[in-house]
Amino acid sequence: GAGFLLAKGLNSEAFPPVSSRAPGAIGWRELMAGEWKSAFAFYEKLFGWTKAEAFEMGPMGTYQLFATGAEPVGGMMTKPDAIPVPNWGYYFNVDAIDAAAERVKAAGGKVLMGPAEVPGPMYILQCMDSLGAYFALVAPKR
Repeated sequence: GAGFLLAKGLNSEAFPPVSSRAPGAIGWRELMAGEWKSAFAFYEKLFGWTKAEAFEMGPMGTYQLFATGAEPVGGMMTKPDAIPVPNWGYYFNVDAIDAAAERVKAAGGKVLMGPAEVPGPMYILQCMDSLGAYFALVAPKR
């Protein structure tokens, strides 16, 4: 399965809450699972997640959204064979995806995929930073 860490801060006042839509905050969570139905059952028991809308993606299978309240906060699917191990990906909020793509390249990073429109409508980019770490971006406009 995909690794994850549970942590509790020492001082609840150390960090003020961040708006889920604030630029730089995590706007979407995505699990490429070994098998999404079993993974969902695990996280449902662990966190109380609920299923939201699901999208059938043909040969890629089902993309299942999950929610922690009224709104979906992420999605999961069974990973394609080309992805060697299950993993979590996080999409950081930006204001506009095209401008963010230019900033990624100007800073020495690479755009691996996108921009692509996803339901919402939202726009995503999957990127690599200048040191080789994967990250992704999400925005409400191009």
